Order: sequence, then structure tokens, then C-alpha cells
Amino acid sequence: MDRKAFTKVIQSKFKIIRTEAGYTQDSMSQTVGLSKKTLVQIEKERVIPNWTTCVSICALFRDSDTLTSTFGGDPLELAQVLSRGNAFYPDYLKESLYWETVKEKEGWTLQKNKMNDLHRVLNPENRPVHASYLERQSTTYFKQKIKE
Repeated sequence: MDRKAFTKVIQSKFKIIRTEAGYTQDSMSQTVGLSKKTLVQIEKERVIPNWTTCVSICALFRDSDTLTSTFGGDPLELAQVLSRGNAFYPDYLKESLYWETVKEKEGWTLQKNKMNDLHRVLNPENRPVHASYLERQSTTYFKQKIKE
């Protein structure tokens, strides 16, 4: 697959990705940084999204079942390979300097970032599965996972 084929696929799945995530055209256009008019044109397949828009879609909606099943895996990984020729993965061990553990239970961890007040939940495999600036939202997610 090359960039041209990739952007055509994103174009053809744009509306499905938006509706799958529960976004209106207005909220999606704000999230992605497009005018509503451009978003509508992309959804009607009259305009092909530019590369930056496609990468934004992959980054912001990388948990999309539509994208994952269409590309056979992480859409952001594919975008990175198409753009850079290969994919690199963050060294998550370094980032532990920036996170403070708030609570741990049953293998689940609730953390707060020391630099930007982001809250996140790690699963028992130590992978981030939820993040929010709203402490209450992350705490609720954490409690649901530990069935508290």
C-alpha cells in the first residue's frame, strides 16, 4: 500500500469512523481541524483528505474497529511506516518519571501525570487503556475495571 491508496481508504471509511465514534459532523470537524464543508465533501467522496488529515484520523481514532479491521492492525503504525519508511515505538520505561501512581488494585493502576494533570488507567499488562483530564472520569473507569 502507498500513500495514495491509504488516503483513498481513509476517504471511503471517513463517515463510518465518525459514526462509530459517536461524533456529529460538527464535533468531528472540530476534533480533526477541518471545516464542516470539507468534512462533508470528504464523506461524500468528492474530496480526498490530505495526508495530515489521514494521519490525524489514525492518531485520534486508532482504537476504531473499522480502521483496525480495514488495515489489519494499528492504523497509526501503518501511517508511520508509509510516512517514515519504518515505525518506532516509545520507550515507555522513560515515561515512568512523569507519572505518579494514585491507586493500584487487582493489577490495575490509576496514575496522574506530574507535568500536565492527565489521568490514566493501566491494565494488568501495564498498558494504558484510558486517559482523561477529568480525574473523576479516570477514577470511574478504574473502579469499573476493579469492580469496586
